[in-house]
Amino acid sequence: MRVGGSGYRSTIMTLTGSKTFVTLGMFIIDEFSFTDSAGSTTSDYAAQQIGGGGTYAAIGARIWLPPRDIGMIVDKGYDFPSDIESKLKLYGDDMWLFRSQTQAQTTRALNIYKGDQRGFQYLTPRIRITPRDLVKTPLERPRSLHFICSPARASVILSEVPEIHGWNPFVIYEPIPDRCIPEELPALVAILPSVDVLSPNAEEALSLLTTPVVHPLSRSSVEQAAARLLELGAKDTVIIRSGALGAYVLTRKAGGRWIEAFWTESDASKIVDVTGAGNSFLGGLAAGIELNGDIFEAAFYASVSASFVIEQSGLPTVMPDNSGHWNNDSPGRRLEALKTRQKAR
Repeated sequence: MRVGGSGYRSTIMTLTGSKTFVTLGMFIIDEFSFTDSAGSTTSDYAAQQIGGGGTYAAIGARIWLPPRDIGMIVDKGYDFPSDIESKLKLYGDDMWLFRSQTQAQTTRALNIYKGDQRGFQYLTPRIRITPRDLVKTPLERPRSLHFICSPARASVILSEVPEIHGWNPFVIYEPIPDRCIPEELPALVAILPSVDVLSPNAEEALSLLTTPVVHPLSRSSVEQAAARLLELGAKDTVIIRSGALGAYVLTRKAGGRWIEAFWTESDASKIVDVTGAGNSFLGGLAAGIELNGDIFEAAFYASVSASFVIEQSGLPTVMPDNSGHWNNDSPGRRLEALKTRQKAR
């Protein structure tokens, strides 16, 4: 089942940007707290780690595309650790636009794990990024634009796009988790016609729609949520990322299809840390659309990108031998293996 064959590709290729994919997601230095349900510390973690949804999205695209095709702004506060820039450059100098913020701290956040519950809080003021920040930089007018924020913030971002002459990006939007609440639904509905791909995860989608979140999640509840979001005015495509269940891709023209996760619950030893998996999925999706043009096929690329991110804490390793391998494995091999597995079922 295809979305108009090359329809997505033809839409993107008519745009004039020099970059294939740019994310407006922030660079964040992550810190961590692990406790049990009673509040006792259960494990130690790296004192600081490269993070941010934008960073993971950029890496998800980088698994498939060369650095010159990807872009992200990295704001360097006065406390920016010197080793982080060199670590980021291992993925390619051309990906990152470093900006010096001499009067501000680097954005930091605390990831709180308490039993099975997860929390997140910023430790410093956020340095937000908008389309205006891309003007007169190498990141100006990319063919695909990704952002993670509240629906209200998304409206501000989308209002700036027409200011940039000749730019009509393919928009990939994921609502920020803590704003996936029923009160935000009207603001979301208002921007849906301007979003090419809307992609919350399953719990976020159900929460937005006031649907009780029942574990384990069922495919039927995810499908119903996607259909409802399409009814509410999504421009063309809703993708609900659903962990081990895979991802449900629903389009107006070609209906819906499940794309399997590369690593499933039976591969528990391979699933180390799911932080950033959804962000990297969407970076991989943008790369897949660029390379293939079909939204369902692109979702296979996205699933493979997520598979590399969850194998360790932090970012995956790109092999330095120019082989195109990550974590000592080939993305292309995983792509074919995933397609073959899905066809067999």
